[in-house]
Amino acid sequence: MLPIARFGTAPTALTAVAMAAALTMPRPLDAADEPVKRVANASTVDGSSSATDAISQEHPIVPALRIARSVAEALDAVDDYEATFIKRERVGNRMIHQTMQMKVRHKPFSVYLKYVTEHPGREVLYVSGQNSNQLLVHEGEGLKSLVGTISLAPDGPIAMEENRYPITRIGMRRLIDMVIVAWEKEARYKETDVRFYPNAKLGEIECRVIECVHPVQREHFPFHKCRLYIDRNTNLPVRIENYGWPTDGNAKAPLLEEYTYVNVRTNVGLSDADFNPENTAYAF
Repeated sequence: MLPIARFGTAPTALTAVAMAAALTMPRPLDAADEPVKRVANASTVDGSSSATDAISQEHPIVPALRIARSVAEALDAVDDYEATFIKRERVGNRMIHQTMQMKVRHKPFSVYLKYVTEHPGREVLYVSGQNSNQLLVHEGEGLKSLVGTISLAPDGPIAMEENRYPITRIGMRRLIDMVIVAWEKEARYKETDVRFYPNAKLGEIECRVIECVHPVQREHFPFHKCRLYIDRNTNLPVRIENYGWPTDGNAKAPLLEEYTYVNVRTNVGLSDADFNPENTAYAF
């Protein structure tokens, strides 16, 4: 029999739900935390150069990249973690808002999710190289729960109904890697406004925040505004916010995606049993 794998106590789970509600309220950064601002407002650099060669040490995104790479280095020391994962993202015309308990192991890349809100009880399991590289999913309530466990392609239409990205891109490691790749590309261009908030807060988590804004919409900028929240104590990425462009001069930038990691516990010793559908703690 496989060992039972649990996410802490019931009071902890209830606290996570309450925290999720508080953390996902849209609000500005603490006004008392004055930002350090760097701006590049010329056009573009020579597009014929490589991304690395084109990064000028004067470009405002360079120090942001340096910080992001230090976050990636901190994650190099993380083999696995448990967390409460809070997701808000626009998929088509809908704003999806979900809270999940999460387990992640980096090698082999493995993810277990148990939904707390919107689809309570739903469980999702993915292990790279196993189960024919398919997702294993079952619902926790309603008629769909009677169907039992089903296998889905991670990037197939059913799996992507409520997601902007496939599960293969979930997690803090993927988050910071995507930020670094995006910022390295954006460093080839100007029209960039970067603010650093060294004393911000995310709930009770002390953070430093990097905010990158592109005032003018260009095809090489995927977002109008990006905010990266980094836990000051662990140097781990605990939230990313990405916004689209306002539709008119007076409108606010629309939130496209927001991913938050709280109650993070690293290197807890997750084993194969934590990502095995036969685990007696799961309902696959």
